[in-house]
Amino acid sequence: MERIADVVIIGGGVIGLSIAYHLGQRKAGKIVLLEKGQLGEGSTSRCVGGIRTQFSTEINILFSLESLKTFDRFEEEFGVDPEFRRIGYLFLATTTSEVEIFKENIELQKRFHIPVQYLDSDEIGKQWPYLKADDILGGTFCSQDGYAGPSEVLSGFARGAKRVGVKIYEGAEAREILVAQGRVMAVRTSDGEISSPVVVNAGGPYASSVGEMADMKIPVKPLRRQVFVTAPFHLTERDIPLTIDFHRGWYFRREVDGFLLSGPLDKEAGLNTSIDYEAMVEASENATYRVPAFENARIARGWAGLYEISPDNHAILGKVPGLEGFILANGFSGHGFQHSPAVGKVISEVIVDGKATTIDISSLSIQRFEKGELIREPVTAFKE
Repeated sequence: MERIADVVIIGGGVIGLSIAYHLGQRKAGKIVLLEKGQLGEGSTSRCVGGIRTQFSTEINILFSLESLKTFDRFEEEFGVDPEFRRIGYLFLATTTSEVEIFKENIELQKRFHIPVQYLDSDEIGKQWPYLKADDILGGTFCSQDGYAGPSEVLSGFARGAKRVGVKIYEGAEAREILVAQGRVMAVRTSDGEISSPVVVNAGGPYASSVGEMADMKIPVKPLRRQVFVTAPFHLTERDIPLTIDFHRGWYFRREVDGFLLSGPLDKEAGLNTSIDYEAMVEASENATYRVPAFENARIARGWAGLYEISPDNHAILGKVPGLEGFILANGFSGHGFQHSPAVGKVISEVIVDGKATTIDISSLSIQRFEKGELIREPVTAFKE
């Protein structure tokens, strides 16, 4: 292992690898990435790959639009097909307050020229007749939204990072961040010590644990989301968007010959990634309620992943006041995969140029929690 580096990145998921790649592109010196297990084995390998522009805050929209530029040219840049499928996102509203929120969101989204449409209940019933629509008041649809393959995107970033000289170490656990006189000095690992003036916390659901290594409190907690997949099942010949029953916090989309169904999001923090029968029942009940034909479908498998949730469901990015050289890329609250290209770019700007210029990330500073400047979002904000 390297003993001296210009930047050490802790975390080998899609966020860490995107940062590594962009730093390597910027020729930011000797870049070392540490992953305690295998690349992507944390949240990345367990996410469902959603990519959307239908957000209710400007900062998330900016990250989506910037990231889409990379997803659209991903194969050309990285030599890996990301399997980006623009099937569209369909959000369903079943309460008057949700309708109002959707219409406010559309006003914001159209300011950024996002091709989103508001649809009334009749239009939704005609376009997607397999949906139970008698309680649907309206919805929004954007055709440019969709999903990509997490493993493919991870592989692309890893290949790209290695190509630009990043040293990647799997099975190398960071155990302590050495600090002196208010600045980062080194990282002590399971394989030795690496001196470095810059350390990036890209620990995903383990972000708070990485922070504790430097005696810093990072307000991120891991929450489990369970997901299930049906056996092969035919619903319609038509294209099916990723469809979200907003009020129930449930969604589905095609998954090869079957369908992916979201299960519940845990209310208590923890690192449990097993699946349970109660969650499968809840996913099935939501599925058959919104798509009655799913009564004839059979769940074949499932898995669980961890969201890294911040207090306001927005990322925590950038420098840490009082600890020079410690950089945060945490708290994505379910949106890390889809925003990873833009995150890698802006964090590389923070490290190389001293500040992010592609997107102003000042609102995402960890200081916002002490100042009481949390980013406000509708109480029913959705997490994939």
